[in-house]
Amino acid sequence: MNFERLVKTISNTHGHFQQQAARAVNVSLTLRNWLIGFYIVEFELHGEDRSVYGDKLFDELAKRLKSIKGVDRRSLYRFKDFYLLYPQISNYITDNQSALFLPASSTYQIMGSATPQKEDFQKVGSVTPQSQNKKQVPVEKLITCLSYTHIEQLLQIKDLLKRTFYEIACIKGTWSVKELKRQINSLYYERSGLSTKPEMLSQSTQQKAEKASSSDIVKSVYAFEFLGLKVKNAVEESDLETALLDHLQDFMLEMGHGFCLEARQKKILIGDEYFFIDLVFYHRILKCHVLVELKVEDFNHYNIGQLNTYVNYYKAHVMQADDNPTVGILLVTNKNTALVEFATTGMDNKLFVSKYLLELPKKELLEAFITNELQKWNS
Repeated sequence: MNFERLVKTISNTHGHFQQQAARAVNVSLTLRNWLIGFYIVEFELHGEDRSVYGDKLFDELAKRLKSIKGVDRRSLYRFKDFYLLYPQISNYITDNQSALFLPASSTYQIMGSATPQKEDFQKVGSVTPQSQNKKQVPVEKLITCLSYTHIEQLLQIKDLLKRTFYEIACIKGTWSVKELKRQINSLYYERSGLSTKPEMLSQSTQQKAEKASSSDIVKSVYAFEFLGLKVKNAVEESDLETALLDHLQDFMLEMGHGFCLEARQKKILIGDEYFFIDLVFYHRILKCHVLVELKVEDFNHYNIGQLNTYVNYYKAHVMQADDNPTVGILLVTNKNTALVEFATTGMDNKLFVSKYLLELPKKELLEAFITNELQKWNS
């Protein structure tokens, strides 16, 4: 064995066991969430004191379980949906976990569980909206090939055939969660149904799709919360972005303009989805929150729209009576250039905006900072 062979062998061994670890974490997280949903439904149907809680069940559960990261009111509803939409997972649990989590009591009866099909999938593209095929994805593939983050996206699809279509496409193409979400939003299912050659559309789509890696599961927000680890590292997409945020955080605090760091990767819930704000400051002179978003990509309208959404969220849910309106700063990088945009939603008073701009870092200064950091990174 030469040195290059040694390096390759160690790298391959690491990759193999990293994949095993990621798969084990994901399977455990997925099964835990399904079982929580099962327990909730079981309690709603047969709980001795269920009438005491009624509509307040999820609120009370969330309060009592607040020590468990990632288990809140919203996620409890999701777990219930997960159980109701995927009853066939009971087959996997009873096959692999014996009766440890599913007591043999007569009240613990799994609803409508279907025996998983042993056959492999049909080709993606042949399961189209015109098809009446009710074949399910084998339950073991659902559990081992899709992360719970994937499943969260699929739970929003109530139509069984449509959901199965995306399950198959996602597993076949090893899509990242981002890619699955993009394909759902692009109406891939509907376009496949309208296409005269769905196989050709499938081939084209899969060639362009972003693939998932084992590290995606390891860095999943849900996995980090499940393991009781800090979420910060799970939502920073690259070493470059992490380094830029580290330096940007220090840069803003050292400017002497009244910035106080309140949070990094601040987790907020908007509608049915979690978002993470890169940096949240409170400005003691302006008496307002300052939200900073860094995007290691070209500027697009989605970026500024997202930041405006965060600003509006703070206005509706965080801002106190004596606070001034929240301001957002968007930093966009493109190779060795930088672009800075300010989000000032709801600031109709031009004088008020001018006051903000006197206290906040000048646009040119922020652009120079980002450009300088990029040059150091690329040198």
